[in-house]
Amino acid sequence: MVTTPNPLTRHPDMIVTWEKPPADFILDDTPVENTGQPLLAGALRESLELAGRIQPQNLIASNFGLCAKINQELTLKAPDWLYVPQVNQPGLPRQSYTPNLEGDVPSLVIEFLSATDGGEYSIRQIPPVGKWFFYEQVLKIPTYVIFEPDWGLLEVYRLRGGRYELEQPNVEGRHWCADLQLFLGTWRGKKEERDGYWLRWWDEAGQVLPWAVELVEQERQRTEQERQRAEQEHQRAEQERQRADRLAALLRSQGIDPEAID
Repeated sequence: MVTTPNPLTRHPDMIVTWEKPPADFILDDTPVENTGQPLLAGALRESLELAGRIQPQNLIASNFGLCAKINQELTLKAPDWLYVPQVNQPGLPRQSYTPNLEGDVPSLVIEFLSATDGGEYSIRQIPPVGKWFFYEQVLKIPTYVIFEPDWGLLEVYRLRGGRYELEQPNVEGRHWCADLQLFLGTWRGKKEERDGYWLRWWDEAGQVLPWAVELVEQERQRTEQERQRAEQEHQRAEQERQRADRLAALLRSQGIDPEAID
């Protein structure tokens, strides 16, 4: 069983408080590291939205600041994707989110690895604290996902006994996300201008939640199938008409009026 990648001892004097940043606090506007990450994050939300899986009380965001104070020092980390089951004020415009104060702790955060080390495995306990330490020891987020999109490597860590443990996938290579009632796994293909590995959702029946482009293609195929069925029906009707005409002609050649036949 795999746990935290490095030994970690939580500092006994660490005091965590839940306070919103001051109104004049400037959030880190550092851009994402490559153009693929917004596509990956957007695709995760898109399929949930199309499937009617997003409720008003949920908070789903990407590159969005999660806040807490550690020993009175404001700490903020912006995961590439996050899911909060219940917020206190649904629909409220937000620049950041403070768990416990504004609603639930996120049940799921996702980080996309890039060529540049972003500290996704960092257990640094002094400012600036590492992401792993912040998610595991400060926010205590139940599920932490790290995805390497170039190779399709998916790591899902579950918080057990106060520590993250690497979870093995099921036989399909997927992981159950209880709050969403969906499986999370990898898929390879093309969407928009990106061709490669993606994270996707599957329902309990094993059906993938489609993207908009896939729904359009499904509708196109359905329309084409309906057109083909209509054409086949037309052809059958035409064949029946021709058969009836031949039979009527044969009867007339024998001096029988087909209209007089009951």
